[in-house]
Amino acid sequence: MANISMKYKMKIEAAIVGENPELLIQVLQSVKRGIRLHQALFSLGPEELGSLEDKDKPDAKVRIIPLQLQRLFAQLLLLDQEAASTADLTDSFGWTSNEEMRQHDVQELNRILFSALETSLVGTSGHDLINRLYHGTIVNQIVCKECKNVSEKQEDFLDLTVAVKNVSGLEDALWNMYVEEEVFDYDNLYHCGTCDKLVKAAKSAKLRKLPPFLTVSLLRFNFDFVKCERYKETSCYTFPLRINLKPFCEQSELDDLEYIYDLFSVIIHKGGCYGGHYHVYIKDVDHLGNWQFQEEKGKPDVNLKDLRNEEEIDDPLIILKAILLQEENNLIPVDQLGQKLLKKIGISWNKKYRKQYGPLRKFLQLHSQIFLLSSDESTVSLLKNSSLRAKFDFQRNDQHIFKTLTSESPGLNDRSSCPHWFDINDSKVQPIKEKDIQQQFQGKESAYMLFYRKSQLQRPPEARANPRYRVPCHLLNEMDAANLELQTKRAECDSTDNNFELHLHLGPHYQFFNGALHPVVSQTESMWDLTFDKRKTLGDLRQSIFQLLEFWEGDMVLSVAKFVPAGLHVYQMLDGDDLTLSEIEIADGEDIFVWNGVEVGGIQIPTGSDCEPLLLNVLHLATSSEGETCQQLIEFPHVFPANAEVGTVFTALAIPVGVLLINNTESMGEKSWTTIPKEDFKKTFREQGVRNGSSILIQDSNDDNSLLAKQGQWIASMNEIDWLQVKNLCEIESEEEQVKISATVNTVVFDIRIKAIKELKLMKELAENSCLRPIDRNGKLLCPVPDNYTLKEAELKMGSSLGLCPGKAPTSSQCLKIMLEKSGLPGDAWHLRKTDWCCEAGEPLCEEGATLKELMICSGDTLLLIEGKLPPLGFLTVPIWWYQPQHPSGHWKSHQDQTNCTPPQGGIWRPISAQALSFVDSPGDGHAEVSLHYLGDVEISEDATLMELKSQAVALPSFSEFVTPSPAFLRVWTVGNKRPDRLLRANQQQLKEYKLGRRSEICVEPLQKEENLGPQDVLLRTQMRLPGKRAYALPLDLVWDAARGWTAGSLRQRVADFYSLPVEKIEIAKYFPEKFEWLPISSWNQQITKRKKKKKQDNLQGMPYYLKDGDTIGVKNLLVEDDDDFSTVRDDIGKEKQKQLTLGKKKSQEALRVQSSHVFSGTEAPARPRGPEASLSIHVGSFRLPGKVVLEEIGSGLVLSFQGNRSGNGG
Repeated sequence: MANISMKYKMKIEAAIVGENPELLIQVLQSVKRGIRLHQALFSLGPEELGSLEDKDKPDAKVRIIPLQLQRLFAQLLLLDQEAASTADLTDSFGWTSNEEMRQHDVQELNRILFSALETSLVGTSGHDLINRLYHGTIVNQIVCKECKNVSEKQEDFLDLTVAVKNVSGLEDALWNMYVEEEVFDYDNLYHCGTCDKLVKAAKSAKLRKLPPFLTVSLLRFNFDFVKCERYKETSCYTFPLRINLKPFCEQSELDDLEYIYDLFSVIIHKGGCYGGHYHVYIKDVDHLGNWQFQEEKGKPDVNLKDLRNEEEIDDPLIILKAILLQEENNLIPVDQLGQKLLKKIGISWNKKYRKQYGPLRKFLQLHSQIFLLSSDESTVSLLKNSSLRAKFDFQRNDQHIFKTLTSESPGLNDRSSCPHWFDINDSKVQPIKEKDIQQQFQGKESAYMLFYRKSQLQRPPEARANPRYRVPCHLLNEMDAANLELQTKRAECDSTDNNFELHLHLGPHYQFFNGALHPVVSQTESMWDLTFDKRKTLGDLRQSIFQLLEFWEGDMVLSVAKFVPAGLHVYQMLDGDDLTLSEIEIADGEDIFVWNGVEVGGIQIPTGSDCEPLLLNVLHLATSSEGETCQQLIEFPHVFPANAEVGTVFTALAIPVGVLLINNTESMGEKSWTTIPKEDFKKTFREQGVRNGSSILIQDSNDDNSLLAKQGQWIASMNEIDWLQVKNLCEIESEEEQVKISATVNTVVFDIRIKAIKELKLMKELAENSCLRPIDRNGKLLCPVPDNYTLKEAELKMGSSLGLCPGKAPTSSQCLKIMLEKSGLPGDAWHLRKTDWCCEAGEPLCEEGATLKELMICSGDTLLLIEGKLPPLGFLTVPIWWYQPQHPSGHWKSHQDQTNCTPPQGGIWRPISAQALSFVDSPGDGHAEVSLHYLGDVEISEDATLMELKSQAVALPSFSEFVTPSPAFLRVWTVGNKRPDRLLRANQQQLKEYKLGRRSEICVEPLQKEENLGPQDVLLRTQMRLPGKRAYALPLDLVWDAARGWTAGSLRQRVADFYSLPVEKIEIAKYFPEKFEWLPISSWNQQITKRKKKKKQDNLQGMPYYLKDGDTIGVKNLLVEDDDDFSTVRDDIGKEKQKQLTLGKKKSQEALRVQSSHVFSGTEAPARPRGPEASLSIHVGSFRLPGKVVLEEIGSGLVLSFQGNRSGNGG
């Protein structure tokens, strides 16, 4: 078996990967974990199934599918590798690559796989294998209310399909299917064959026969007939680890253990209804895996007493029986039972148990063997034979079941040896805990198929932790041979991965001269290549070299060496014989110098990076035979140590001290040389930045003339590029099409343009109306270059090509003028905006003198011409609106109606219409609408404070219509989607710190008193629900200090204190006006909504609430109203309008499709491109007995007999 994850120390068979859909992986893993199926397949030998070696023989009887399944199960159990391929199995299905990669339903595959396997096993001892393991029956009965005649119909099943929508869990769904009756009465009567008339009747269904392995498919995919589209049901759907099916069965006289089933596999679907990914949770029934979490180390011991109490509270059966046993006659009204439960455990049934167990009455009905409901379901009592003894019996049954489970497997009482769960996700396998299964109750990643097995099905002790149990000998031999081959390949791969090449340079074969090491004979004879394992130590390497070099005498020192332009240089001496080569960071292909550590050829050599030899080009004037200096410049290479002083150049060359110039660049121009002052002669070459290939020019200090000027022709001979090529693209004929203009990096573009015009002999008028544009490698013209740029600023390289084009390089202001002229718009009250990524107006182009390149405007960009003059740089033009909410304590009055107020028109840019924007401020039915009234624009500096903005808003002429004591009595919001959006707090904070932007708009709200909100204060609009009405009271402002965290508990406590109510007697919900929906806020809601990190689960700022300033919070007093409904009549109307709007869109789209069908020859274009849906099939050969059917007359009857021999090929 493969050691999949060292992190979890886990050794378990891996998931299957290959050319196959992942749902096949999960089905096979879940089927295999049923244990009985793969062992039943293992019991079928070659004499019944044939051999894969004979599959190509025409007359051979080979059943390929069972054989490939046998082989695959053996690989999963025994093969020592991370993943097993299903390619051979899918080939036996007759699948092509196209079929293998299609999206299909896992339930469909499960049924087809069973059918194909059953067909393949016809005529063998395993012909009824699927039937024995998975087959069950359901009986549907209709009972006539008059004659009591029972009409029944029996159905077979291999898996149960249960509903998910509007059902809390598996037990609730089974109750609806197999306990509740459907009554035929009134207009829906039943025709009784016995009575021969329409009568009242009751229809029910029961499980008649239970299979050893029960497969349950959850109907998570549904169709929305309103939206006309499919969707996935992601609501919470619970399922137990152990389930008692006795209440759902027709016969209940068997022992209780016959009805107990344990969950052993869960197939999980992640994604939507049009595609997704499957993975599977598997219970390790045979204890083949090493289940261990690293975080379990050092885990504190659990208090067993506390654990028992928690388990009792989590089990509603124990709590309810304890309550009933305390009542007289063990009888109590159902409503009082819920109240008693609340007092006993401190939490109501709906909050604690409803999501998992359903409504209280249904739970009592489900446990009819314990509880007895009255005919009107108003009271409940314990059955007469159920008292405290019932509780003990229940516990005794559990203990008996546990003993049965552990009696055949010694050691199972040990917690560490209990069967554990694993998550198999493609080739990734990791351990999980049982509580992790609850995370798959709901969401986009949720349980899709459940696999249960009878708890009485126990594995023999010899099967525990024994993957070879009952595996056929021929498969054992095949797997053993495959594992040996894998070990060989791994050893070869391991050797390849850990071996590397070392280049050994032997000291006796080298000599030291000219500052570096050089081979005495040749490089080939002086260097040996050695392949060595990097996991071995340095001492092992030294010993291996000793064995190779039998002639070596004395000490052996190994050093890292490298080739430099001057030769071979020794850098670091290797020490630490106990360290591995990986630990001392020896790289592949490293050069190792083998020597005595002192000298080479009798010469002590310098080592280390400080004295690295530098190969320099030295230039100076030649000296004649008479000792006079010639005017010829000579160049020759010379090696100097990097830590030598620069002044040693004169000593090494035996020339008088003079002027020293150094060039560290590839250019040989005059400006590339740097003169070294005499006081720097004592600095080292490294300190001066000299490197390999640098040039040194030596000049006589008495010579006033520079050698660089004298040797102009020599400098020009160097491959120096100091020119640009300019092409004539002005559509004016010239003598030459292009010219070369000499330039440096500091040459101004304007000078190059003027020189090009002169040399091309073009008209002088082009000097005022032309520009230079770079030409890329593909010949494409790029953006014009501004005349005032240098070549360095314009990022132009020497030797590049420029085009001389008509017209000047435009600026944003010139671009604005051109657009105004083209559009025929007068005036200067306009500005430009660049469109953003969603094709909307972005930030304005403020710097009118800037070039388009500076503004990052590229060819093909779209600019919008917007009315309104931009404010000066550093200023904002902010539209101000008056926001008038309604408060129960009265509100500010305006002198006149502002609905028709229009802003002044003189040159003011208004991104929003001047008319008032109306919206409903509150979801309540009786609330009046409030409006945003436009007051005017304020031009203000970005350095101004929020209080100064309020003061300027108050000073607007339109503001005189409203009465406010002072600017401090104003609350400021930004405007978004025609509603107050973000609250601006801190009056002394500068506007630029709010990052308002040039498109921001502000609305001011009047206050009854001054407020000073802190950075952690959240302003919410709370509304108390009116008792008995689907409406709310007027909103009240509530300030919530969220400094201790944005938790639901903190908010509930603040709301309870605000309304002077007990926190357990209120319910709160956030209102989403765009959806007309209320979302209840509770800690439980948040924990089941997201399966993210624990810190983020209880944060109201995140999903699904996104709580912020100004949100509406509905409050319900549970003392006077106890229901889950927060909606209002207005919400119903709004949802109905949205539904009608959706239907209208669907109809219009349908009409467009019908209209376009004439154009596209009747073909209908799909709304969304999706892959084709195709049926899934497995091709199976025929194993029926060929021959002829003969009718024989025996006695008084006819008998069908079959004559012929068995034959056939295929799967």
